[in-house]
Amino acid sequence: MAGQRLASLDAFRGLTIAGMILVNDPGSWQFVYPPLRHAEWHGWTPTDLVFPFFVFIVGVSISLALSGKKEEGVGMGDLYFKIFKRSVLIFGLGMLLRLIPRFDFASVRIPGVLQRIAICYLFAALLYLHLGSKGRLGVALLILAGYWAAMKLVPVPGYGPGVLDYNGNLASYIDLKFLAGHLYEPTFDPEGIMSTFPAIVTALLGTLTGDWLRTDRRPATKTIGLLAAGVALTGLGLALHPYFPINKKLWTSTFVIFTAGAALLLLALFYFLIDKRGWKRWATPFFIFGTNAIATYVGSILMVKLLALVKVSSGGEKIALLAWVYQHVFVPWAGNLNGSLAYAVCYVLLWLALMSPFYRKKIFIRI
Repeated sequence: MAGQRLASLDAFRGLTIAGMILVNDPGSWQFVYPPLRHAEWHGWTPTDLVFPFFVFIVGVSISLALSGKKEEGVGMGDLYFKIFKRSVLIFGLGMLLRLIPRFDFASVRIPGVLQRIAICYLFAALLYLHLGSKGRLGVALLILAGYWAAMKLVPVPGYGPGVLDYNGNLASYIDLKFLAGHLYEPTFDPEGIMSTFPAIVTALLGTLTGDWLRTDRRPATKTIGLLAAGVALTGLGLALHPYFPINKKLWTSTFVIFTAGAALLLLALFYFLIDKRGWKRWATPFFIFGTNAIATYVGSILMVKLLALVKVSSGGEKIALLAWVYQHVFVPWAGNLNGSLAYAVCYVLLWLALMSPFYRKKIFIRI
């Protein structure tokens, strides 16, 4: 099945994109149900699974796509060009979204979601070209062990070694030293320099999953393998949590292990229902998002940024149009909390409607 699209992976990707839009676009950030917020620091919520799921899917896609290219006889030079071109394009889109609408280069945030996806894709793809499954597994283990050792053993000036609090951890220190003034927060960025290394491992584990799915084993065997690996990694991540906490903002080694296990379990479910049983109709909304994933994600952010510039009168003052819609359309019948959730759900449905014609006409925006 090298080079072929895997329907369950498209659906899984689509579910992840829908999740990204849902958690990124509440009616009001003051009124959000706890499962739709990120964990404050250590620990996890369902929201913390969304981003690593997408990075994991990137890895699976690398294995499925590049294996086909290699079997077609595409030269290494052409593969390098395609990989670097795609990485630069995704990174550039991430920077563009940060710059819009003010284009303030002096204080623009350099790290970001798309930027991290671009870097993870770049390194995972290059490693895939040159290393087999065992080699990539070895690199993954080395990075996870090295990240743990660095975070626990390297002293931070003024704090010492092993500090994993918001202030005093090595990742924050590195980000502040090299990217001061270009971070998500004044002293910290959840997509910073150091934590990108274990994020690459998330993509590498995805490539290993893609290798498994490309084998000639029966679908039932593949499903059992995904489930077994998912249970093992999820359990291992939870078991190691007391020693190196699961933390999305630091993308700790345990976070990598735990979220990869959770991704395997969900992919196993999708693979069983869609590819083995052939039950696809229920997943049509996810196919719509999943086959134009980056375009949908970029478009959803861009729309919010542009609409935020539109101001309307409310109670004698000017407020953003989106805030007015939340306050006057959703709050009156659903209340603050449910109205905020209903607003987010409607925004997801809006983008489902916008992307449906692309899916029906088989227009796939390749990024």
